Amino acid sequence: MGEKSVKKFHGKFPDIKTYLHYLGLKRKLSEGSKPKVSTKKRKFFFIYIISLAKLLPSIRLSDQPPARKPQWTNRERVLIISSRGVSYIGRHLLKDLLHMMPHGKTDSKLDHKKGITVLNELAEMSNTNKVIYFEARKKKDLYLWLSCVPNGPSVKFLVENIRTTAELKLTGNCLKSSRPILAFDPSFEESDKPHMNLIRELFIQTLGTPNHHPRSQPYIDKTFTFVNFNDRIWFRVYQIAEESGALVEVGPRFSLNPIRIFSGSFCGAVLYSNPKYISPNLVSYLNYSLFF
Repeated sequence: MGEKSVKKFHGKFPDIKTYLHYLGLKRKLSEGSKPKVSTKKRKFFFIYIISLAKLLPSIRLSDQPPARKPQWTNRERVLIISSRGVSYIGRHLLKDLLHMMPHGKTDSKLDHKKGITVLNELAEMSNTNKVIYFEARKKKDLYLWLSCVPNGPSVKFLVENIRTTAELKLTGNCLKSSRPILAFDPSFEESDKPHMNLIRELFIQTLGTPNHHPRSQPYIDKTFTFVNFNDRIWFRVYQIAEESGALVEVGPRFSLNPIRIFSGSFCGAVLYSNPKYISPNLVSYLNYSLFF
């Protein structure tokens, strides 16, 4: 079939649908139908496909590698784990965080007798390089650890004012595996508070979902908000409801009272100690001494 014949053929049948209608193929060949087509028409059909390939311009060279999807380069994984004796509120808070973090992994509860440094080995076995650890004391006090494994640093918080998603029953609704926007107030970037800069970076690396993560969805429809007020970090989750930027709260809510920052992972030298921190044991003792 020469070049003139090919152009004449394509002038009569400009696209593949026109030629399929000419052959009487009203349904796709991939649907399993077996239409009765003469040998002559079948021969011209294959000639048409070959001629169509000749007229198309070359998109890439034969030795050029095909385009691939963007690879998942940021392999951050977070181990979310709690200790034995955690209350039901702490357990529900852990589940809420796990649902919001597609890059999170969980494990069985940790026994206090094994020591907190065992978390470094658990993180290595589970192939994670960040740890969120909920430590329960006296079945009522809840502490939160954020750590970079294995070299640190790590931060210890006291978790207060906990309100889980099931308790709030808010109207906000966002995708489970979407990537969030992390919003911080200006106090996290002040030069006279270097510990807040370090805490901000830990929040970004642990709670922020890595780009192109295989378990994340390519959408951004929620935001994690961190506000430093009254010497505590208040955490909120909002759904981005409209393109204008309207926000609807989803939950959960809680506040974090910083206690100490360590140079290592769950150990090491103390880089920062909160002078305004009062332990729950001292608060309960003072309340008891006032009435008795």
